[in-house]
Amino acid sequence: MGENDDSEIIEHHVDEAMEKKTRQRSQTRSFLESVTSSERDGHSSTQSSHRLLAYSDALISIIATVMILPVAHTKIGEHEELKESFQLLLATKIAVYLMTFLIVTVAWAAHIRLFQVIERIDDFLALLNLACMMLITFLPYTFTLMATFPENVLGILLFCACVMVIGLIQAVIVIYGFSRPFLLNEQIQISQDQAYFKHHILKVIMRVPIMCLFASIFSFIFFQLSYVILAIVIFLPYIAQSLKWCKAKAIGQPLEDEPDAVLFYTYHPSEPLSKERVEAFSDGVYAIVATLLILDICEDNVPDPITVQEKFGGSLVAALRGYGPEFLAYFGSFATVGLLWFVHHSLFLHVTRASRLMGLFNTFSLAFVGGLPLAYELTTEFRHDPRNAAEAVQASCVILFFAGIFQLAIWVAALFDERQTLHPLVRYGGRDHAFMLAKLALYPCVSLGTYFLTCVLSEFSASIFHLMQLAVPVAFLLLRLLVGLSLVLLRALLTALRKTPEGAAAAAAAEGGGLMEEDEEARVPYSDVVS
Repeated sequence: MGENDDSEIIEHHVDEAMEKKTRQRSQTRSFLESVTSSERDGHSSTQSSHRLLAYSDALISIIATVMILPVAHTKIGEHEELKESFQLLLATKIAVYLMTFLIVTVAWAAHIRLFQVIERIDDFLALLNLACMMLITFLPYTFTLMATFPENVLGILLFCACVMVIGLIQAVIVIYGFSRPFLLNEQIQISQDQAYFKHHILKVIMRVPIMCLFASIFSFIFFQLSYVILAIVIFLPYIAQSLKWCKAKAIGQPLEDEPDAVLFYTYHPSEPLSKERVEAFSDGVYAIVATLLILDICEDNVPDPITVQEKFGGSLVAALRGYGPEFLAYFGSFATVGLLWFVHHSLFLHVTRASRLMGLFNTFSLAFVGGLPLAYELTTEFRHDPRNAAEAVQASCVILFFAGIFQLAIWVAALFDERQTLHPLVRYGGRDHAFMLAKLALYPCVSLGTYFLTCVLSEFSASIFHLMQLAVPVAFLLLRLLVGLSLVLLRALLTALRKTPEGAAAAAAAEGGGLMEEDEEARVPYSDVVS
C-alpha cells in the first residue's frame, strides 16, 4: 500500500507540473491571440518591417560609400608629387571620408538595435523612420563643413543638431512602440518588466544626444573640446564597456549580466547584431563600389565624336584602342571588388550570429573597400608617370591590405566565441576552417607582397599591380586544390612521424590539437549542409 501511495503522490505531482506548464503555455498563447485579435480589430495597418529595413540599409550604404567620390576625383597636377599631394590635399579628404563612414555606420548600428526591439511597424513609425533617414543622409554634409572650416562653429552646431533630433525621433519610436506592445519583440511582449526595459532603452538612446548638447555648448567656449566630445560619441560603446570592466575589477565584483530582453542595448562586444542586416549593408557597399568604377569609365573613356572623325578618320575602334590600359584596370578592379565580396559571402556562410565586435571589424573593412575607386583612379592616372606610379600602386596595396586584414579579424573574433557565432560543423582545425583561413589570408598576403615588390621594381609597378589583380582570380580557383594538397602532405608527414619513436609523441600532440581529421569521412561536410 505504501508503494502505491507513493506512486500516486508522484503521479499527482507530475500531473500538477504538467498542468502548470500547460496553463503557462495557454496564457502565453491567449496573450498572443489577444494581440492578434487587437490587430484585426484596430491595428490591421501594421506590417513587417523587412522592406523598411532593406530600404534603410540601402540608403545608409549609399550615403556612406559615395563620400569617396570627392577623394577619388581630386585632380593632381602633372608636375606635382603624389606624396606631397597626399600630405597637403588628399589627407584631409581621406580623413573626412573615414570619419563620415564611421559616423554613418554608428547611426546604422543604432538603427539595427532599435528595430531588433521594434519588429512590426505602422504608418506612423514608417514616417518617423523616413525623417530619421533624412537626417542621417545629411550628416556627411555637416561633417564636410566641419572639416573644411574646422574653426567655424556652424558645422559643429549643424552636426550636433542632426544627432540630437535623430535621438529624439528614436526615443519617440521607443515610447510609441511600448505603448502598443504588439509592435515589439515577442520576448518583450510576454515580459512583466516592460516599464524597466523601456526606461533602459531610452537611457541608452539619450546618451548620445545629451553628449552632443554639451559639444554644441562648448563650441562657443572652447571648440577643440567639442571635437573631443564628438570623438567620444563615436567610440562611446567601447569606452563605456571598458569603464564598466575597470569598475568591476576595482570593486572586486563580477560584471552584472543584462536581462535577456534588453540584450540588444548593452555595450558588450558580444552583443548580437542582426546578421541579415550586416550582410545587406555589406552587399550594398560592395555593389555601390563596383558601380562607381564603371561610372568613371563612362565619364572619362568615351572619345569625343569630333576627335574620332578628325584624328582617327571616323574609326571608333582605333580611338578606343588608346583606352586599353583603362579597361584592363577596370576589369582588374571589378574582379578585386567581386572577390572581396566572395570572401565576405563565404565568411558569413559560416557565421550564425554577428556580434558588435564583428560588426566593428566589418565596418573598418568596408571603409577600405569603399576606397577602391581611389585606388583605381590613382593607378590609371599615373600609369605613364614613373615618379608617381610606384606610390600610387603602393597606396592601392595599402587599401587592399586593410580591406582584407579586417575581414580576417572578423573570422578571429568569431573563433573567440565559436559556440555562439560559428556553425557547429565548422570546427577549428577542420578542412572547412583551413580553406576559409586560406581565402581570408590571400588578399593581405598578395597585397603585402606586391607592395614590397614595387619598392624594388618601381619602374614596373603598374604592370605588377595589374598582373596581381588578374592572377588572384586564378589563385581563388586553385585555392581548394592547394589547400587539399597541403592537408594531404601534412597528414602524410604526421603519419611518417608516427612511425618513428621520436615522432610518435609529436604526432599524438598534433592530432590532439586538431591537425588530424580521422573522423572527416564520418562528419557531414559543411558545404553539403549548405547545399
